[in-house]
Amino acid sequence: MSSADLEVTVLMPCLNEAETLEVCVRKALASLAELGVEGEVLVSDNGSTDGSQEIARAAGARVVHAPQRGYGAALINGIKEARGRYVIMADADDSYDLSTLGPFIEQLRAGHDVVMGNRFRGGIAPGAMPFLHRYLGNPVLSWLGRALFGLKGIGDFHCGIRGFNADRIRALDLRMPGMEFASELVVRAALSGYDMVEVPTTLKPDGRSRPPHLRTWRDGWRHLRFLLVFAPRRTLLWPGLILFVLGLLSTAALSTGARTIAGVEFDINALVYACLAVLIGAQIFLFGAAAQLYGEFEGLVRRARPSRLARWLGFERSILGGLSLVVLGLVGTVIALTTWGEADFGNLDPRGTIRLVLPSATAIGLGVIGIFSGLFTSLVTLRGARPVPETVAATPAVTIPRQKTPETVAATPADR
Repeated sequence: MSSADLEVTVLMPCLNEAETLEVCVRKALASLAELGVEGEVLVSDNGSTDGSQEIARAAGARVVHAPQRGYGAALINGIKEARGRYVIMADADDSYDLSTLGPFIEQLRAGHDVVMGNRFRGGIAPGAMPFLHRYLGNPVLSWLGRALFGLKGIGDFHCGIRGFNADRIRALDLRMPGMEFASELVVRAALSGYDMVEVPTTLKPDGRSRPPHLRTWRDGWRHLRFLLVFAPRRTLLWPGLILFVLGLLSTAALSTGARTIAGVEFDINALVYACLAVLIGAQIFLFGAAAQLYGEFEGLVRRARPSRLARWLGFERSILGGLSLVVLGLVGTVIALTTWGEADFGNLDPRGTIRLVLPSATAIGLGVIGIFSGLFTSLVTLRGARPVPETVAATPAVTIPRQKTPETVAATPADR
């Protein structure tokens, strides 16, 4: 059978899974045979030393070597080597039910780009998922993923069994070598407008006698860090802009005199913190803008053309705006010094001068930040945007047309 005839590749990352690998391979092959699907089982081995490679081959799998260590690295290598049009990935610990691949294949044939399993809908056997994972880690990270990336209908963000169109996922150029690969696949697919759907799946305690590779706090933090870094608009841009505007309005109000709100007087002390809010807000916003531009120009976020940020934060514009603020601040400083010098020190009310000094110093600081932010963003975008794959560039970023086929698979209960 030629590789062009294969419809499905069942992909398993492997690092010393001798205890459970054979049963996983045999279940997957039996499921493909029962459904009448031309496919293969591919084991992407991460350097096992317990004979996993020979066990996999003897069970009927094809084995490829993943040169870089890590869960994500093994899967990225396997996706590259897969011969099937569709890939269904799952752990090799016998915790996921590889004997019922029908629902995944059915949804992939219907044209969906990514088909996620949902363990909470399909059933989690006692002892299969640690308490913290089930009631804290997974629900919180799944909620955060939905909130940050608009992933409606994805209730189990980190389910280890999922299917996808191989070419569509290869086009994303996934890169995370560790456990956070699970988040990267979903997030990058969402940012590229891919069509995702969920099907129920089950989870049972894995069959290994050793502890799992997953580390609760370390890998949980890596997932959280990835989600926050990959959503600069909601974690940096908007919070920074809101803080900057609030600081700017407060600075403008307090620069002309004290203000009383709800019986509390806000004066010079409040003005200091208002100026600080302006600087911090601007820095957060510009840092978020740089992160957004980096994602666009490195191909991490698929866009047919660069966003407005690339035009508004260009080097020349940033230099001009930054120098204007510096000049404005210097003018205010000169006026303040002149006022200070002409005043009789014994009769001087320092609050009148400092109301001008603080905003002037803030303007100078803001201008310097703007100048160097322009330099930094110009370095980030220096080589220009990467070409966007035709499958993405030819369509709007939020809607990807699907090719539906009339093919169906043998009926398999979706809520088993």
